[in-house]
Amino acid sequence: MSERVYILQPIFGEDAEALHAEAVSLIGSAGAEYIGTTRQIIREIHPATIFGEGKLAEVKALLGDGEATILFNGDLSPAQTGNLSKALGDRKVIDRTALILDIFALRAESSEGKLQVELAQYKYLYPRLHGKGTALSRLGGGIGTRGPGETKLETDRRHIRVRIHALETRLKETEQRRSLLTERRKKERVKTVALVGYTNTGKSTLLNAMTGADVLVRDALFATLDPTSRAFEIEGVPFLMVDTVGFLRSLPHSLIEAFKSTLESALHCDLALIVCDASGDFAMQLETTRKTLGELGFSSPYLVVMNKCDAAGDALLPKDAVRISAKEGRGLETLKARIFEAMRDSYARATLYIPYAEMASYAALRPLLYEREVAYDEGGARVRAIVPAIYAEKFRKYFV
Repeated sequence: MSERVYILQPIFGEDAEALHAEAVSLIGSAGAEYIGTTRQIIREIHPATIFGEGKLAEVKALLGDGEATILFNGDLSPAQTGNLSKALGDRKVIDRTALILDIFALRAESSEGKLQVELAQYKYLYPRLHGKGTALSRLGGGIGTRGPGETKLETDRRHIRVRIHALETRLKETEQRRSLLTERRKKERVKTVALVGYTNTGKSTLLNAMTGADVLVRDALFATLDPTSRAFEIEGVPFLMVDTVGFLRSLPHSLIEAFKSTLESALHCDLALIVCDASGDFAMQLETTRKTLGELGFSSPYLVVMNKCDAAGDALLPKDAVRISAKEGRGLETLKARIFEAMRDSYARATLYIPYAEMASYAALRPLLYEREVAYDEGGARVRAIVPAIYAEKFRKYFV
């Protein structure tokens, strides 16, 4: 029987309903059952519980003796979590961050992803661990208890501090290894295209469609947590496409920081594709992605890609966006052309003529370019090729 979750939805502004819809989706992604919501417009924050005493008494009476976990759809301090739990009859209370961390614990598969989740969970739990585990005494099973959430109640703060330090050290070592891989790719002249954007916009489907890969595709938030890299070609030129964890509106800054090293591939890519769901609130998705990337110090060029255009109806999409349906395979050739156009400072299409007397010299340079077509006549070879800009001078004498 799945865990039953009841939402407390504070209303601070106009986006409350969108945040609520996301919370319902997050609950489903965590394998739990959504059973209802109580909303309250917050004009004056009650420091101890945010919600007023009267409203909390209503919720307590409504739930009665039934089993239910309370999700506060926002961030709570350790004290507020305890106060809400007490006001609601000692029920388990989690906040939005705890729920997202729980989903991350479910999704992480790589060793680095698991380390990052564990570190983020310990940093979340540390201020909530009072004395002999009183803050954790109501956790029980289910959401909020996967991975380090299963921390034994006798675990003390000193042990957690030691574990946090050990995890940070291991992640720094992993980050150094990734930096070496990034440098190697640069030396091998492989350009990286990163898929970034809101969660559940079809990034993994696009990766599969562009590269012929078989990456897991699931209609769920945060289906992809660990970065996935696959090779593909445009006009014979090799590229590397990297799929990254999706973003979410009001994603806690601590979680962004926790996964910063995973997102290094996106931060240092040659081109990013910001993938939006054309059939959803793409304006919000685009704004959220740009804001999150900005917080991470992202500065690479990017293209906006509107996916799921087959289900977009008459939606007025941004003019400069590339319109595709990864699922249907539509617009992919246009996307490839736009990717290559965005790389025009790195590559040049050229026609070369190599006299037979120069063939030996050309053969030594040949691995540096990408031949598209070769035709021979009595004097030599005419070659249509794509030449990396950094090697253009080496072929200058052969340009037609």
